[in-house]
This record gives sequence, structure tokens and C-alpha cells, in this order.
Amino acid sequence: MVQSLNTHVDLAIDATAFTGLTDYGKIMIGDKSFEFYNTKDPRKNIQIPWEEVDCVIVSVLFKGKWIPRYAIKTKRNGTYIFASKDAKRVLRAIRNYIDPDCIVRSLGFFEVLNRSLKSIFKKNK
Repeated sequence: MVQSLNTHVDLAIDATAFTGLTDYGKIMIGDKSFEFYNTKDPRKNIQIPWEEVDCVIVSVLFKGKWIPRYAIKTKRNGTYIFASKDAKRVLRAIRNYIDPDCIVRSLGFFEVLNRSLKSIFKKNK
């Protein structure tokens, strides 16, 4: 079994990690790190210490009424995408350990489309 980095756990909730194939398990948010443990294979775990978190990118739909997924961008190891049953509770627990300014909203579909069209027309000029 994998040793947890946390000494105190604030929240444990069912979640999905999108790492190539989807992995189902539990997220544990504690005083030292953000941890994901797979339910079927204990070797497939993700442990991200709070010092390593660069920012949290949140996908927001319907003006904040639904948060389908969120991503944790690390300083060295890339971005990890998660979805959980109660994403707002998870984000509130994360906000206790990282700067709230580091939790950002991702771009929507039309914002991405608008940026791409602007860049295409800017290149043509």
C-alpha cells in the first residue's frame, strides 16, 4: 500500500482521474498534498504536494452552476485532470491550501473560437 503524505485529511471523495484511460478512485485533500488513489490498483496513485501546485484550472458551465472537471497544473510534471461528485467542495478545500488567485476559470468554447479567429486574421495582415 502507498503511504499518504498527509497527516490530517480534510476531504475524501469519489473521483475520476483522466490519465490516458479513466481511473476511478478517491481524492484525498489534506494538510500536505492533493492525493488520488485508484480503487482497483493501489499502484496507480497521484500525489501532488501543495508546494508543487502552480494553478488549478476549472471548467465552469452554466454560469457557475456546474463544474464538470478541474485540472491541477504542477510546476514540473504537467497537468492532471480530475472530475468528482461534488467539485465545489473539492475546490473549497483546495482553496484553504493554495492562493485563491491561482484558481482560474478555463476558456469556454466560444472564447477559444474567438481567439483562434483573431489570430488567423492577425496573421493575414
